[in-house]
Amino acid sequence: MAAINAPVLQALRTMVRSEFQNAIVNVEPQYLKVASVVPSNTKSNTYGWLGSMPSFREWIGDRVINSIKEHGYSITNRTFENTIGINRDDVEDDTVGTYKPMVQMLAQEGQEFPDDLVFQLLGAGFTTACYDGQNFFDTDHPVNGKHDGTGADVSVTNMVDESGSGYSGEPWFLLDTSRPLKPLIFQERRKLDLNTLFNPTDPAVWTSNEFQFGADMRCEAGFGFWQMAFANKRELNASNLWDSYKKMTAFSRDGGKKLKIRPNLLVVPASLEDQALKLMTRERIDEGGTTVDNELKGKFEILVVPQL
Repeated sequence: MAAINAPVLQALRTMVRSEFQNAIVNVEPQYLKVASVVPSNTKSNTYGWLGSMPSFREWIGDRVINSIKEHGYSITNRTFENTIGINRDDVEDDTVGTYKPMVQMLAQEGQEFPDDLVFQLLGAGFTTACYDGQNFFDTDHPVNGKHDGTGADVSVTNMVDESGSGYSGEPWFLLDTSRPLKPLIFQERRKLDLNTLFNPTDPAVWTSNEFQFGADMRCEAGFGFWQMAFANKRELNASNLWDSYKKMTAFSRDGGKKLKIRPNLLVVPASLEDQALKLMTRERIDEGGTTVDNELKGKFEILVVPQL
């Protein structure tokens, strides 16, 4: 039996912090593939410039100032935590080593928690508004016919929903993640951090007979440019994937100039992983009952997301 003294508690702190940091290093979250990390130093960030992607022009005469549209799209940070208690008797009986897996799991959960925020938001894009006031995935995104905004808006779609005509599967997504601002935003106010309550005089020891440690972070996920994402509630096959690709590459900015969208990432739930692999790896595929050469082989990276 180990006495509860300063060296024992210091060894406990060292073990918890060491296991936590080592576990973090070994975790590779997925959200960085689809979301840009934006630092935050306030309660919320306002992204008034979303929707304004000015292009270069030949410099003839005075400069033409591209005034940034004010959309008022804000992302408000939230605080998240996960706390674990170690029974004081276990520390006294020198069995704290059995808690190492719990520390490692805490670290993994914390490091991967942004995945939950980002991909749950992506899946909710059919019913959650982005900077232009429309749902992120919608059939009525307004794009103006003239660069100065004096023309008539036209409606642009970045989704196809066939769930009402027999499709009962999970949605899948084609994204352009090649730009500095990716389709989604992970706003980081306070990074994942570990805290411990390992003093005999801590309130938890007095009231609950346990030492406690936990991790917390302050952050939130939000939407970037809807033009860089296309959602499908229809069968994942070559024809529909090509259709999504062509619709995305045809997207224009206000004024009609092409946005140069370059779709490069196919995001699917686990239920569609096998079909995505067939489309991206096989030389020949079945298309409408006929075996044909697979022109899509290797065209997009696949990201399988358990949260979808």
